[in-house]
Amino acid sequence: MKFAHLGDCHLGSWRIPALQELNLESFKKALELCIKEKVDFILIAGDLFDSAYPPIEILKEAFFEFKKLKEAGIQCFIIAGSHDYSASGKTFLDVLEKAGFCTNVCKPEKREDKILLNPSLFENFAIYGYPGKKSSMEIEELRKIKLQEAPGFFKIFMLHTSIKGAIGSLPIDSISEEELPEADYYALAHLHIDYAENKFVYSGPIFPNNFQEIEELKYGSFYIIDVSQGKMNYKKILLKLKEVEVLDLEIKNALSATEKIISELEKRTLKDKIVLLKLSGKLDKGKISNINFKEIENFAKNKNVYTIIKSTSQLSTEEIKLEVEVSDMDKIEESIIKNYIHDNPADLTKFVNPLINSLALEKQDDEKTAVFESRLFDEIKKILNIL
Repeated sequence: MKFAHLGDCHLGSWRIPALQELNLESFKKALELCIKEKVDFILIAGDLFDSAYPPIEILKEAFFEFKKLKEAGIQCFIIAGSHDYSASGKTFLDVLEKAGFCTNVCKPEKREDKILLNPSLFENFAIYGYPGKKSSMEIEELRKIKLQEAPGFFKIFMLHTSIKGAIGSLPIDSISEEELPEADYYALAHLHIDYAENKFVYSGPIFPNNFQEIEELKYGSFYIIDVSQGKMNYKKILLKLKEVEVLDLEIKNALSATEKIISELEKRTLKDKIVLLKLSGKLDKGKISNINFKEIENFAKNKNVYTIIKSTSQLSTEEIKLEVEVSDMDKIEESIIKNYIHDNPADLTKFVNPLINSLALEKQDDEKTAVFESRLFDEIKKILNIL
């Protein structure tokens, strides 16, 4: 028999529409390949959604894809991850299960100081699972886990956590492989990495979840595992939907940066690619705001780029030295603002002090948040003369 191992789908995570759509398309492609490969069942090891309560449009698309799996006769087993987990225990994974599209394999029983996990049985497989939780809170609980015996079954343990062998020197909470109960295959998610060592396998995300991941991973991935006579054959599937082009530039002059970036884009073939604009360096002329990113985006659009995303985290300006003479330290903020307004004359600076004062409004006892926000916005509108 063979099964697919997916994880970290994070449906609904991207705020950039083109990348949110690509994330969804990667998920669709993964399930399509699972049907084509005629896998017997699918494991989703947490973070199917990016939150416990995803947007309705994301839910509609996801349910439609799960319906295809059901029609193809493919069973799906799932656990919650740190993103789609809810402390209340209620998430949309429950709705998927109630609809008959999947089975949540987390079936714990508390036994004194231990947690006993009961398996979900399928053919000759016993599938166990434990959810990921916020702030790695699952790790201490995993040290108390025992698996209900299932003699003669191939045991799969689904986890959404960090194991020591995979994190390297990263300073994050983790559990060692030796502390986990014995299983034949560990279906892992949470770390967005490609890792397959001694039965412990991280599938990688279905689609990279941030700028750095797109740069490093470029594509999403999952695994298909073929089990024959107790032996496992791992097959990594890359989900290559769009090519990635990285434009890594050092910028010193923000005043001429727009032309420099466009010139570099002009030299490349960018049609239908994801372009990562990675800017670094210390500016000796101008400010980051002097770079016309709108003009750059329009140029990229005319080059038929799929989407362009930028990173300016490694771009800095010269430190500004503030010389403030003030005898009363309680007035230092007032002095800094006064000096700033003096050195940066503009029509809008007259609003600085009134806006700062308006933000000092306090929420009254028993005042509902919505009422307080409305009162604050009304005050700001008056200052800005917005009707």
